[in-house]
Amino acid sequence: MKKFMVLTLSAAMVLSMAACGGSNSGTGTADTAAQSDAAETQAQSEAADSSEASQESEAAQSTGDESSAVQEGSSDVETIEDGKLIMVTEAGFAPYEYTEDGSTVVGVDVDIANEIAKAMGKELEIQNMSFDGALLAVQQGKADFAAAGISVDPERDKTMDFSIEYATSRQVVVVNKDTMAVESVDGITADTKVGVQAGNTADLYAQDQGWQVTQYSKFMEAAMDLANNKIDCIVMDSLPAEQLVAKNDKLTILDGELFTDKYAIAVQEGNTALLDEINAVLEQLIADGKIDEYTLNHTTE
Repeated sequence: MKKFMVLTLSAAMVLSMAACGGSNSGTGTADTAAQSDAAETQAQSEAADSSEASQESEAAQSTGDESSAVQEGSSDVETIEDGKLIMVTEAGFAPYEYTEDGSTVVGVDVDIANEIAKAMGKELEIQNMSFDGALLAVQQGKADFAAAGISVDPERDKTMDFSIEYATSRQVVVVNKDTMAVESVDGITADTKVGVQAGNTADLYAQDQGWQVTQYSKFMEAAMDLANNKIDCIVMDSLPAEQLVAKNDKLTILDGELFTDKYAIAVQEGNTALLDEINAVLEQLIADGKIDEYTLNHTTE
């Protein structure tokens, strides 16, 4: 009985609501349409705002990406190995290149190479070998560039291309201060046994002078022979010479210099695209005084 009464009341309420709706059907329909139009307009406006915001966000992200690309650098220049920039050197020429732990190569040239790789958006790989081997690797296209305190001379210029010169050095004479087989930079004669690094400018210079030349792959080997009086002197760059005598109290540097040398980076002949990239970085580093800063850092460590 209770269930029947509930159903009856519910039916009555439905009929009452239908009647109310029927008496105001015109106004209700108009209001509903107006509300619908307003809702649609608002939805379209919100969609447009959302689209515009999305476009602005994408544009901002694109700008940020481009800024990052410029900062980190990118280059379409082809290298020996995709994504890498291979540098060859002889890590026995402090402060330009040397090892601090027996394996990791550091130095002025490495700092420069890191900046070149960064500007090109590539990973730097350093291969340590003999000086002659480094030059040969570049000539044969087995490495992207060589940086090893390399000076430009007419013979090398025939087989490789060179960057702008980025460092100036003095070629000095190192002697055993206990024996002083040579007493001045002008005292080297045809009988003098002169130690040099094979293939570098001092080697070529000494041979042109007609001196008795002993070639070494590393200056530390020459220093040991000089300390044991197997040679009379070493001809080398002033900065590495200072590093060398600092580690061996038997050696000293004579006053004066034989000649002035300048260094550049070597690439395979005809590789102008890579050379342009290297020169652009070198010019910026020189303008900013960075190379002098690198040199100071590696001579005061």
